[in-house]
Amino acid sequence: MARPYWSGRIQISLVSFGVQLYVATEAKSQISFNQISRTTGERVRHQKVLQSAIENSSDGASAAPAVQKDEIVKGYEFRKGEYVIVENSELENLRVPSKHTVDVTQFVSLSELNPEYVEKPYFLVPETDSTEAFAVVRRALQKTGKAAIGTIAFSGREHVFAISAAGDGDRGGMMGYTLRYSNELKNQSDYFRDIKQVEINDESLELAESLIAKRSAKLDLSKFEDGYELAVKELVAAKVNHLPVPKDDGVQPTRGNVVNLMDALRKSIGSAETTTVSRANKKPVASATPEPKNGIGLVKPSSKATAKRKSA
Repeated sequence: MARPYWSGRIQISLVSFGVQLYVATEAKSQISFNQISRTTGERVRHQKVLQSAIENSSDGASAAPAVQKDEIVKGYEFRKGEYVIVENSELENLRVPSKHTVDVTQFVSLSELNPEYVEKPYFLVPETDSTEAFAVVRRALQKTGKAAIGTIAFSGREHVFAISAAGDGDRGGMMGYTLRYSNELKNQSDYFRDIKQVEINDESLELAESLIAKRSAKLDLSKFEDGYELAVKELVAAKVNHLPVPKDDGVQPTRGNVVNLMDALRKSIGSAETTTVSRANKKPVASATPEPKNGIGLVKPSSKATAKRKSA
């Protein structure tokens, strides 16, 4: 198992037990781009330079010497153009109790954890000598349908932290969720207040409820794929093999012959076909015999650039 992202204790009144925190998600996208020169096809690198070197040089950044990594430190701008240096060791020794202990201050119903406030999930497992206390608290959270709320500090800030039971019966662990602060979520009324209020027809509402009931199913995220990633792979394969670049046909979804909401609801409910959430398993264009013409958008390093790298 990977190293824990955070280790410390959960404190609930006089009850305390050790836990390890593991990041519960990982990036799966296989698409990544590099910045290259359109002319030479070479990789573009970025250098960190002094601002004064750019301002005082007629050649700009190209003539400014790069600042070495060990010379770069954190600076806090306390006054316009004036900074105080903050060392990493000073940040590590900040007096923040939640760096080591999640002090649970209250419990809330799981339904109160609004999705818009949930930021990132983590797995919580007990330290070897804390299994009993961990199991008791987990089961209590499970039976009461509650989540524990406290604070935890890592990654340069203190987070509101929610803890809930995970797994079935006696087997399982606990989940931790960092939550957004209330002032980090924009005011919804700024976006919703101009929505026109309409009178809802009872029959339309019943039909909408019937449609929801008909299309309801257990959520299975394994049926979803990243269509954007598949499309990029298809694009890259086409370019590599000198094939026509696939493009969006621009066709908008058809409206059919539906003329009003009631008609649309009735047709939706009466439809024999059900909508599936799984997408077609599109694969990138397979390697094919290249057409005898120039590549589409392929940029290869120029002979001068190659020679320059070899001489270096």
